[in-house]
Amino acid sequence: MATKDKTAPQVSLDSTNKPHMPVTDHYKQAGVDIDAGNRAVALMKDAVRATYTPNVLADVGSFGGLFALDKLPSQPVLVASTDGVGTKVKLAAQLGRWHGIGHDIVNHCVNDILVQNARPLFFLDYVATSKLDPAAVAAVVTGIAEACQAVGCVLLGGETAEMPGVYMEGAFDLAGTVVGLVDRAAILPRQAAMKPGDLLIGLPSSGAHTNGYSLIRHLITDHDLTLRLNDGQMLADALLAPHRSYLTAIDALQEAGVTIHGLAHITGGGFIENIPRILPDHLAAHIKLGSWDLPALFQLLFEWGDMQIQEAYRVFNMGIGMVIVAPTEEEKTIQQKLPESVTIGYLAQHNESIARVQLL
Repeated sequence: MATKDKTAPQVSLDSTNKPHMPVTDHYKQAGVDIDAGNRAVALMKDAVRATYTPNVLADVGSFGGLFALDKLPSQPVLVASTDGVGTKVKLAAQLGRWHGIGHDIVNHCVNDILVQNARPLFFLDYVATSKLDPAAVAAVVTGIAEACQAVGCVLLGGETAEMPGVYMEGAFDLAGTVVGLVDRAAILPRQAAMKPGDLLIGLPSSGAHTNGYSLIRHLITDHDLTLRLNDGQMLADALLAPHRSYLTAIDALQEAGVTIHGLAHITGGGFIENIPRILPDHLAAHIKLGSWDLPALFQLLFEWGDMQIQEAYRVFNMGIGMVIVAPTEEEKTIQQKLPESVTIGYLAQHNESIARVQLL
C-alpha cells in the first residue's frame, strides 16, 4: 500500500463531486493579482467585442485570435507594424487620463502601414504595469477598441501583464501591433514616379502625437499644466490630445482618383528623419518654413526648450503629422478634398554635400 504524502495539498470534493484545492494567495503577495486581471477583462470585454466582424472566429479569452481572410486582392500582401506610445504614458498616468492613449497606439500603428497604402485588418495590444488597476486597463483598452472601430479594424487579442520588479511602482507601458492588407500593385511609395518639382503637402497633426515626450516632460517640469495656451487649450489637454488617424483623409483622396507618389508619417525623428525614408536617393525634400501656422503648443515648447530650428524639426512634428508627395497637377484637387491641407515644400535634386531635408 502506498504511503500518504502528508506534505501534499489536501484535496476535497464539493457538492458537484469536483475537486477543490485550498485557496492561497502567495502569488498575490508576490505582487500579481490574477483576480484583478480577470476584472479588467470583464470590464473591457464588451468594447472588444464591439470591434468584431464576421471574419473573427474566436471569442475574447481564446489562446489565439482567429481572423478569416476573404475578398482578397489579386496579389495580397500583409503589412504589419509594432509600436508604442513612449513616455506619453507617464504623463497620462500622472494625470490619471488613460482613455486617449488607447487611441494613440492604434492611430500611430494604422498610420505607419497607411504610408505603404495598407488598410488595417486587426490589432493586438500589450499592456504592462507594476500593479494592475482594472479600471485603468479597461479605460485604455476601451480607447483602443473605439479607435479600431473608427478605422474598421478588429481588436483581435492582446495581453495584460502585471510585472512587479520589472516595472517600477506606478509604471505603465503600452504597445500594439497592427496587421493590414494591400494589393502588391498598389504599394507605396512609388519612388520611380517621383521627380524634382513634386509637391510636399502636409496634413495637420492633433498635437505632439506620440513622440518627443521625454523632452516634453522635462520642459513642463516647472510649469502649471492648467496653463491656457494662445489657442485657448489647456496645456494638459494639448499634450494628451490623441494621435490623429489619417486613413479617412487618404481614402478621400484616393476615391477622388488623386495620384499619390508617397506618404510620410511624421513620428520619431520628425521631418528630418522621416521624409527621406520614402524618397529615392537622388531626391531631397525642401520644406518652406512659415508655409503653415505653427500651433500654439509647439510655439511654447520651442520657446521653453531654447531649441534650434533643426532640432525642433527633428524632435517634433511641428503641427504636420502626415506628408503627401504628389505631382503638382494634383495640388488643387487635394486642397478641394482636404481644405486643411497645406503645401509645405517640394522635391529637388539631391546634392550629396547637403542634408536630405532642407529647411528654407
